[in-house]
Amino acid sequence: MSDLPKSVDIAEEGPREAFQIEPGPIPTERKIALIDALSATGLKHIQVASFVNPKMVPGWADAEQVVAGFTPREGVKYNALWFNPAGLQRVLAFKDRLSVFGSVTFTGSEAFAQRNLNRDHDGQLEAMRKHVAAHQAAGVPVTRVSLQAAFGCNFSGDVPAAQALAALGRIMGLARELDLPIEKISLADSMGWATPVRVERLVGEVLAKYPEQRLSLHLHDTRGMAISCAVAGLRMGVSAFDAAVGGLGGCPFAAHPGAAGNIATEELVFLCEEMGIETGVDLGKLLDAAALAQDIVGHPLPSAMIRGGALSPYREKAMAA
Repeated sequence: MSDLPKSVDIAEEGPREAFQIEPGPIPTERKIALIDALSATGLKHIQVASFVNPKMVPGWADAEQVVAGFTPREGVKYNALWFNPAGLQRVLAFKDRLSVFGSVTFTGSEAFAQRNLNRDHDGQLEAMRKHVAAHQAAGVPVTRVSLQAAFGCNFSGDVPAAQALAALGRIMGLARELDLPIEKISLADSMGWATPVRVERLVGEVLAKYPEQRLSLHLHDTRGMAISCAVAGLRMGVSAFDAAVGGLGGCPFAAHPGAAGNIATEELVFLCEEMGIETGVDLGKLLDAAALAQDIVGHPLPSAMIRGGALSPYREKAMAA
């Protein structure tokens, strides 16, 4: 077990995660309003859009309009998601507003790759070679590795740590072969199979094999385990997390309708504050953004913090009594 990190970096993915999966159309101006509200919270990394085929993800047919419309705040890095050269070119049109970097992605489950990408593991590696070449031709650095379905898969079951580590080894081998300056490894619980024990086991093995790499966790709250998995990660020394305000989003390729989305950003911030870990985020403003997100999507979000609120008002009231 490592010492707790003194601070954590939180990458906010709520806008991109939410609007790719919500069934109803969300007006462009409301997407922009959420991004601007999140910009005022102290978050330093916000994923604002997904440049994907609108036939596949109609919720992001207005990606250009959203990216052109939000108000950038100094000190905040904004980025977007894309999967192919056409998406990359769309992103590069906004390189004055977006932080543009690439990542190489692999899956712990070959069945998920087949379902999501229509490729086996060998096909994934070949696709990633082409992906890297397209980024290098465009002058975009590839600095991250992401392992999807790192803990389990709705189509093939459990992903043992040894299997996940072997899959990670294949994509890290490609990164070494291509001399990529990898700065971070992301372990993604794409379908909500992670538990604290699984997190401890896999994080421990990854850190043992790649001690020079920084780790990030991408946790889904499908079975209410995300916050306990975050505790496990923090106790292992993980200092970077993806999160989504209100618990927005979910994986559209997981064949699990109605499942909760990512760990709620406000729950993660509250957890870190209570553990004495700095986040740089104003929890009150973040809760306001969560309430806005819930209003925008028009249905209750899974975050317990939206309903329960922060403890600070009760502490202040008790001290004043």
